[in-house]
Amino acid sequence: MSSENPVPVLAMASKEVYTVEQPSRHDPDHEEGNDVAVANGSHRPSRLARYAKKFEQRLVEYNLEARGIERVREDERMKKLSWVSYLQALLLWVSINLAANNITLGMLGPVVYGLSFLDSALCGVFGAFVGALVASWMATWGPISGIRTMVFGRYAMGWWPSKVVVILNLIQMIGYCLIDCVVGGQILSAVSPNGSMSVAVGIVIIAVISWVVATFGIEIFHVYERFAFLPQLIVVCILFGVSSVKFDLSTASQGDTRTLAGNRLSFFSLCLSAAITYAPLAADFFVYYPQQTSRVTLFSLSLLGLLASFTMAFLCGIGLASGITSHPEYEAAYNSGAGALIVEGFGPLHGFGKFCSVIIALGLIANTIAPTYSSSVDFQILGRYAEKVPRAIWNTVGVVIYTVCALAGRGYLSEIFTNFLALMGYWVAIWIAIILEERFIFRLRTGYNWYAWCDPSKLPVGIAAFIAFLIGWAGAILCMAQVWYIGPIARLVGDYGADMGVYVGFTWAALVYPPLRYFELRRFKR
Repeated sequence: MSSENPVPVLAMASKEVYTVEQPSRHDPDHEEGNDVAVANGSHRPSRLARYAKKFEQRLVEYNLEARGIERVREDERMKKLSWVSYLQALLLWVSINLAANNITLGMLGPVVYGLSFLDSALCGVFGAFVGALVASWMATWGPISGIRTMVFGRYAMGWWPSKVVVILNLIQMIGYCLIDCVVGGQILSAVSPNGSMSVAVGIVIIAVISWVVATFGIEIFHVYERFAFLPQLIVVCILFGVSSVKFDLSTASQGDTRTLAGNRLSFFSLCLSAAITYAPLAADFFVYYPQQTSRVTLFSLSLLGLLASFTMAFLCGIGLASGITSHPEYEAAYNSGAGALIVEGFGPLHGFGKFCSVIIALGLIANTIAPTYSSSVDFQILGRYAEKVPRAIWNTVGVVIYTVCALAGRGYLSEIFTNFLALMGYWVAIWIAIILEERFIFRLRTGYNWYAWCDPSKLPVGIAAFIAFLIGWAGAILCMAQVWYIGPIARLVGDYGADMGVYVGFTWAALVYPPLRYFELRRFKR
């Protein structure tokens, strides 16, 4: 058993006191591996653990990151932060987010919701801002805790309920990778001579390159993301310059007052969901930062990177889509795929425009690497046996899954966006409500015991969080507005409903969690 004498540690980054305990013998940071007890009381590694250990040692020989969900101790992290390290936080988010998938997401404002350029721009940018606030706050927990985001979720959801959240996060990340691959495949197919390259081949190219970078681990991931933004920034600026003459800035939004209000809210929610879904993986990229990292600086740079990249991508997509009604070539391109409309935007540049389109397509790799890397870690949280499988293998499993799904669903990109993306935003909003209340109500004084990350007996039971999570989902279902289902409350607004699932789900979970958690603490003392 661990020592029962807590040791207060001052987290310099936030100037808050976090309580930790001395590491117990169950702390994997102080074990040789997942051992099995033998009759004489000694421990020896299981056969599976020995094989996994050998495989991990081979990965290290090839400079692949072997670490999975284990907590990164303070002595294993970067020794000090330079201005380059802080700037990395900004550049990483710009590289990840300034991608063609977000350009195509912006297109949905005029095309699907019938909004004007101005309405689409306001809803898109402010929706992204709200979601980016949450993702940026979550990123600051990486340096403080040294643990992955979904592992951090155990401190509110408990050991078993947190696995449900991990499954949802895996579905979300694999879905994002699917979208990236389809958009990239459409672009590469559109720029090939006479369409000689199929969308399927383009999908495989994006997936394979993403697999290579993500498999090598966090070091090469950070190096790649440090520079990936530059070509993207250049070609997106070129796209603005060459296509802006066809942007329709005057046509008003469609629908009566109630329908217009519903469509605005739905598109706002969709863009919010695009940003907030970074929250369940945001801390993963900063676990090697030292504990004294400034939370304010990391938060600010992350927010700036996310908001700047979302703004550029959304406005570009909204502008391209606004020109569909008045320019037949844009309409024909969009009917072939959202990625083909990006290629058509470069049309006046001819051969150089196709080169820029290829750069746009390859820029999706930076967006795909992040969820690919995080999904390989999250697979390990599902169970003890899953934890023994090296991260590189799970990384490969994730790539195979989303590549196959992308090949099967490559003709339904718009439906995937509108039906899938907002749905994923619901659970993240509910989860964030629980995380925030656990932090600012129940752990405001006590803080977190970071050594307990893998000890179920020292984590919350999770009953309160699980019930609140389900109640939040009930509210989201009543107020969701999707193509395949419109909740009874959402149906009251306009002809197509208003998607209020994110806000109602968050609110309902936030209302019921505190009393349930108080009861859980009194009953189980943890």
